[in-house]
Amino acid sequence: MALAIVLAGCAGSVAPGQPGSAAVWTPANKEGFGTARSQVSRVWYTLGSGELTEVYYPTLGSPSVRDLWFIVSDGKTFAESELDATDHHVELADPRSLTYQQVNTAKSGKYRLTKTYVTDPERNTLLIDVRFESLSGEPYSLYVVYDPSLANEGIDDSGTSEDGVLIAQDSIAASALLSHPDFEKTSNGYLGASDGWTDLRDDFKMNWSYRSAPDGNVVQTGKLPVTGLGHKQSATLVLGFGETADEARDAAEGSLQTGFELVAQTYAGGWHNWLGSLPPAPPSVERWMTTYQSSLMVLAASEDKLHRGAFIASPTMPWVWGQGLEKPSGAYHLVWSRDLYQIATALLAAGDRDAAGRALDHLFTVQQKPDGSFPQNATVEGTPHWTNLQLDEVALPIVLAWQLGRTDAATYTDHVKKAADFLVAHGPVTPQERWENQSGYSPGTIAAEIAGLICAADLARHNGDAASAASYESTADSWQHQVESWTVTTNGPLAPHAYYLRLTKDGNPNAGTTYSLGDGGPSAIDQRRVVDPSFLELVRLGVKPANDPAIAMSLAVIDTQLKADTPNGSFWHRYDFDGYGETREGGPWVISEPDTGLTLGRAWPIFAGERGEYSLAAGQPAASYLDAMARSSNDGFLMPEQVWDGRPPSGQPGFPAGEGTFSATPLIWSHAQFVRLAWSLQAGYPVEQPALVACRYTSVCRR
Repeated sequence: MALAIVLAGCAGSVAPGQPGSAAVWTPANKEGFGTARSQVSRVWYTLGSGELTEVYYPTLGSPSVRDLWFIVSDGKTFAESELDATDHHVELADPRSLTYQQVNTAKSGKYRLTKTYVTDPERNTLLIDVRFESLSGEPYSLYVVYDPSLANEGIDDSGTSEDGVLIAQDSIAASALLSHPDFEKTSNGYLGASDGWTDLRDDFKMNWSYRSAPDGNVVQTGKLPVTGLGHKQSATLVLGFGETADEARDAAEGSLQTGFELVAQTYAGGWHNWLGSLPPAPPSVERWMTTYQSSLMVLAASEDKLHRGAFIASPTMPWVWGQGLEKPSGAYHLVWSRDLYQIATALLAAGDRDAAGRALDHLFTVQQKPDGSFPQNATVEGTPHWTNLQLDEVALPIVLAWQLGRTDAATYTDHVKKAADFLVAHGPVTPQERWENQSGYSPGTIAAEIAGLICAADLARHNGDAASAASYESTADSWQHQVESWTVTTNGPLAPHAYYLRLTKDGNPNAGTTYSLGDGGPSAIDQRRVVDPSFLELVRLGVKPANDPAIAMSLAVIDTQLKADTPNGSFWHRYDFDGYGETREGGPWVISEPDTGLTLGRAWPIFAGERGEYSLAAGQPAASYLDAMARSSNDGFLMPEQVWDGRPPSGQPGFPAGEGTFSATPLIWSHAQFVRLAWSLQAGYPVEQPALVACRYTSVCRR
């Protein structure tokens, strides 16, 4: 039987088991995210659970690698995956560069594997410096297992071995995996049928050397020329990309010729130079300097390089989004107008005005013609993806245009006026608010609409359009006057006093109107029973003063209903009965039927930042909110979408309260909120607040 296996896997043969197991993506709780600062290199990498996870090429909308990891064997008694058999540690090798290092130490104490990652600023390549140390004094074999998923799809790749190089390609893209020193042996196979782990796990040897594996979920394996002893402890892996196999191989060989050390220096230098071009960090982040610098770099890294200004929400596919809910993958590596506004205002606060300007320019390219609205989200190329309408996403680009001083005629006539006219015609009721699953009168959305219209009025006057300016101001004033009557209940069950609701369906907050909450929540919930923190947008955007009685009374309600106190600080849930999160056992979010309560929406770090901005507006201390956000980041200084909140399975091993769940990590909005709060602490007020709006409605007038 052993002879038959060896013969079946001889060089030149085609791997069996086509097409292999289904192709899915890795978990979303990443521990590293990096790319070169240069626009030439269109490769982004992510790290998680001790391995290289998704690599994006040639855009941030196109994951082209599932993962790359290692097997260690003594060839006699064991073969084990570093994913399961080692304790994982990740760190920034340089706090001023997105240069990450993973150190995986065998639980048995037999070996240690250290991997350092950079991308080549001059080429479409990823380089991995591999150091393999035997801690037992015994020699071991090391194998790399690579799962390409080219062009956003993992089931249609073809793999070949060519002169010791592992080539993968589909009809759109190609990759080439090289080793220095050269691989001792290579093989191509299909996941679960003829891949390297299937080969090694039973007899601890690499018996197969299939030359090709056409059209399937290809997994490629290479044996590295290291033993963990003496001078055989180091190797360099280079993963090159291109439109063709030759292009990918040429890129990889070019980087290999340059060498890891020089590439790493150039890579780090690009980040050093960019950070050095910005104003010094504010004193508010003195104790969180690496978190602050990492957040800035994560913001910058989230911008696509072919489609400038297209900053994605997250380089991840959490939960069922990575398990086939959307094909080819979904949905966080898209561009949301709302998220992009948060990113742009953070970069503007930090001193990168050019990046904020590119963000606005990109938004204008996706603005819909002829009505002037913006899609719910879009690909980095600008193609609308989900086509629902959220009126805050129509308003916020206007605010950003005002903040950037875009008073020119083209900006106003072609973009701002069209968006403002759309708001007047369709507001204040929004088809969806910022949590994307309900329509109605939302105080958060109405705040954005009012701010957008006041900013549009100022830009209109700069362009001699007094009539439109008057119309925008009149509409905004009317909505500002009525927002309480639409969204503040005085007879709700959550408090004996008035408080803001998440939204009302009918503009009557004292009516017990019911609606289906979604995400497994109640199928008929009284609108007075559901609150969220979004009413604080009224303060941050200057529509209501911080000491407004309804605002102040509502704070106590959301603290009672939504606040989660953890060892890392206080965070908040989105709204009552939110189900967008893991199960009570820690399982992934899935679409579930109403009234099941199958999944639980966890607490979000962004709300600590928003509460901090409110506190500054109210003249209260806010540093603790920055501290909470910083503590929510992981060892790679990446901030999550959600943290474990004290409800099951929080507190059990692997689920520490106040630390990231399996949600999208990094959530770029979280990093933007952290950066913006840091600068707001320095200024003593929310720096994003449009002064024009605040001066009109709160009598707080700042230049």
